Amino acid sequence: MSLSYKARKRWALVILLVGLPLYVVVAVNVVALFDRPPFWLELVIYIGLGVLWAIPFKSVFKGIGQADPDADN
Repeated sequence: MSLSYKARKRWALVILLVGLPLYVVVAVNVVALFDRPPFWLELVIYIGLGVLWAIPFKSVFKGIGQADPDADN
């Protein structure tokens, strides 16, 4: 069962406004548990985590920037 366009748009907004800031806080705290790695390694970790959060939500964000396909013209 796939989500409607409006549902995907609402979930995308919730993910970006609530989920992403929480993910950033968790990611920073997890990296802070270890001794400070070299700058390049820390950068690679943050880039990897920055891409990793979006993979499960790929289907939610797909097509959100387009016009509503269910809208009457």
